[in-house]
Amino acid sequence: MTPPPYTTFPLATYRLQLHRGFTFADATRAVPYLRGLGITDCYLSPISKAAPGSDHGYDVIDPVVVNPELGNEQEFEEFVRTAQGHGMGLVLDVVPNHMGIGKTLNRWWRDVLENGPGSRYATAFDIDWHPIKRELENKVLLPILADQYGAILESQEMELVYEDSAFVLRYYDHHLPLSPKSWTHILSHRLEQLVTEGEQAMPVMELQSILTALKNLPGTGERNPERIAEHYREKEIVKKRLSTLMEESSMIRAFVVENVRIFNGERGRSESFDLLDALLNEQAYRLASWKVASEEINYRRFFDINELAAIRMEDEAVFQESHQLLMQCVRRGIVRGCRIDHVDGLYDPGRYLRQLRELMTPTDGSQTPLFIVVEKILGKDEPLPEAWPVQGTTGYDFLNHVNGLFVAGANEKLFTTFYAKVIGHDDEYPDLVYACKQLIMQVSMASEINVLGHQLNVISERDRRSRDFTLNNLTHAIREIIACFPVYRTYVTEGVQTVADRDRAYIHMAVARAKRRNPAISGQVFDFIRSILLKQRETRTKEDQEEQIRFVMKFQQTTSPVTAKGVEDTAFYRYHRLVSLNEVGGEPEQFGLSVEEFHKRMWERQSRGPHSLSASSTHDTKRSEDVRARINVLSELPQEWKLKVSRWNRLNRQLCKESEGERMPDRNDEYFFYQTLVGVWPLEAMGDEAYQEFCGRIQRYMQKAVHEAKTHTSWINPSLAYDHSVQTFIEGALERSPSNRFLEDFLPFQERIARYGLYNSLSQLVLKIAAPGVPDFYQGTELWSFHLVDPDNRGPVEYRIRAEMAEELRATLSRLGPDRAEFARGLFEQAHDARVKMYTIMAGLEYRRLHPDLFQQGEYLQLECGGSKKQHICAFARLYQHHALVTVVPRLVATLNPDSKQAPMGSSVWEDSWITAPPWPTLGEFRQLLTGEIITAESWNGRRVLPLARVLNRAPVALLERIS
Repeated sequence: MTPPPYTTFPLATYRLQLHRGFTFADATRAVPYLRGLGITDCYLSPISKAAPGSDHGYDVIDPVVVNPELGNEQEFEEFVRTAQGHGMGLVLDVVPNHMGIGKTLNRWWRDVLENGPGSRYATAFDIDWHPIKRELENKVLLPILADQYGAILESQEMELVYEDSAFVLRYYDHHLPLSPKSWTHILSHRLEQLVTEGEQAMPVMELQSILTALKNLPGTGERNPERIAEHYREKEIVKKRLSTLMEESSMIRAFVVENVRIFNGERGRSESFDLLDALLNEQAYRLASWKVASEEINYRRFFDINELAAIRMEDEAVFQESHQLLMQCVRRGIVRGCRIDHVDGLYDPGRYLRQLRELMTPTDGSQTPLFIVVEKILGKDEPLPEAWPVQGTTGYDFLNHVNGLFVAGANEKLFTTFYAKVIGHDDEYPDLVYACKQLIMQVSMASEINVLGHQLNVISERDRRSRDFTLNNLTHAIREIIACFPVYRTYVTEGVQTVADRDRAYIHMAVARAKRRNPAISGQVFDFIRSILLKQRETRTKEDQEEQIRFVMKFQQTTSPVTAKGVEDTAFYRYHRLVSLNEVGGEPEQFGLSVEEFHKRMWERQSRGPHSLSASSTHDTKRSEDVRARINVLSELPQEWKLKVSRWNRLNRQLCKESEGERMPDRNDEYFFYQTLVGVWPLEAMGDEAYQEFCGRIQRYMQKAVHEAKTHTSWINPSLAYDHSVQTFIEGALERSPSNRFLEDFLPFQERIARYGLYNSLSQLVLKIAAPGVPDFYQGTELWSFHLVDPDNRGPVEYRIRAEMAEELRATLSRLGPDRAEFARGLFEQAHDARVKMYTIMAGLEYRRLHPDLFQQGEYLQLECGGSKKQHICAFARLYQHHALVTVVPRLVATLNPDSKQAPMGSSVWEDSWITAPPWPTLGEFRQLLTGEIITAESWNGRRVLPLARVLNRAPVALLERIS
């Protein structure tokens, strides 16, 4: 990676989710508070114009303008001025992979639907104009109908209308354009009768002239640029002529209105819809039920979302136009950096990132280079490609490393055995992932796999050595290799460059695994595919070479969404051994991370990507950081957890239903429910209204979870019986009544787990602040946040309350001065008080702001731990010149002092335990930033150490600043 100078990097980012309920004006009001918190950069969700009502901004419909729902130009400028006035930068979320096409609001997409392959934007979208299904030649499949096409047509749910000087097809919120050339069907119907009866010759002659002009328009399949330009010019002239004619002639207007009525048919007369059917068959799109999308869709989507169409960012014109807004912001000095969304969906991510870096870097050196991070899910031990000119990732790798530190790895076998007993079978996680990826390729992305199969078949037919491979075998082999792929994708490029060692290793691994799973299939088929993926297959013509590289690039763009949908959106909702491990970018089969391994990962992070974001919660995480921190506590208490779950199973047995031998909910979903409840139960007591809202949240989340699992029910094929049973089970389990023995038993246990979870949360917070990387905070998580996956994690944030809390903390600390130890002790002993999290953030980020070089260039040094509690501590130092910051956090706190409700601090907890001091010539003095205490290193048996009884005397976590 090639980072720009250190001075350009953010020191701490804060994610703001912008939408019509939280606008630029709202963000402007939050800026002073965020600056006081210690944030250096506002990290914004996409600001380009999105579909109306979008609460996330990723369904961009016009990339070159600011979303009007977020505010007008003046409000955006005011937000920018306010941020800059507080010394804060902006990081923008860039969406280069796809655009929103729902309801035909996207002008690029609408142009494609109207003009087909002859559209100016035909090459902007990744559309196969010559698909396997011949009926789709030069057409786009539009799977937007709620039922079969014929049923929708004859129920008059589709309606032909004339609006805004054009004929369109209206289907609920969809307004689909009709090719102007096809208007001849409408305007020529009953024309002879009009000519015979018409008394006004001139209007009729004008209509006939318009028809002639329409017939002479170049067709939608035109590729010649001059003819395309002629088509655009002439069709607009015709539209204006027709509009004028209808305004001036009541006879023509009545004629057109009546024809439109006739084309819309009569309910109950099937033949009356033949005219509209014929008209629609002339369009550059084919309407279909949404259920056929997985098998026949011929435009690449974002994952399997029909309303998000992939764009061809590899096209230079698309690249330039899509980045106009970003480029304007960068060149005006508004933006310091950007996050690249879903980089793996791009045709050639490395090439795109180099283009972006070049586009955004002024040639005269007048501005500092752009800070760029990519949303990239890294597999186990997978490095970010070194050639990418970026600062790093958005931080899922960091999130999972830190999370694993608080899981008791020694108890893995006990959890695995108990989970198998709960669900009644022993599933190996890799086998589950394999099955889920196969399911996705069968039910959600069958079309993409079929396209790959036919591409490969064409290649095999060109060579007599491979022509005997059948289409069925080739397609099957592709599925098997993708199902066995160990990472999201490889990065093989066009041209003569050889395949990188890392990519070669992943391809060999996937093919070897696929062969082992398919001993009955000839290995030659797999070897054939491998040779193409590795660019080793001999090609005799340029056409052969182009066919092969097209297959490779399309294959790479397919493995990523299959993995994302198969793992994150299916397997993670089926495998519930310990659900805090089921996080984006995580490896649920890795049960915890040792302290030694954590230090190794942090050292590598410092050397390879020291400026990656360090995330703990994002808009995409399955659970907030504080929820995971609680659930991790269960890993320390396997025997107690086993007894509790077994008891709850018995107590709630009467709430379960059975149908045709199927238990509803099944034991796996019930086990998932208990872990979820442990994680999200609020800290504060709930009144009746708040409790009802909480129960509703759990029901909505469980509905999403069981649908995503696709085991008993799904979004495509819902089981009303199973869905209802899950909802009634939750209602019964959460019923507030004296007879509910489950809640009576659950609540004291959950309260204890929640208390331990708070200290886990504080530990991971301090690690995020001090470890290599840029600490990133998701909106609202500066206080305790117990939220689940979207939309649960996208609720409103009360910034006024937070600002008042921060101001109160600052006033208190100003009054106390350096004598803040007892105040801090009181906060940390009552950790349920959300101020403790904010206080820790403010103290840590203030130090980062004052010592940027220490965090951006400083060395990472693991510190040795000793004493009876050494397995419960993680400590390291950041060193730069004469500055040092020592970070100390507890881990596995439930078993640190199991019989006490005391916070993990003080001599009674830490006894004789210690950490080594950094290697300075003198013993050295340190100031505990969180308490103000001065701690001097001591000499113990020839070691210079910091006793934990003193380091963690008045706070359970420590940030020790070297003062001498």
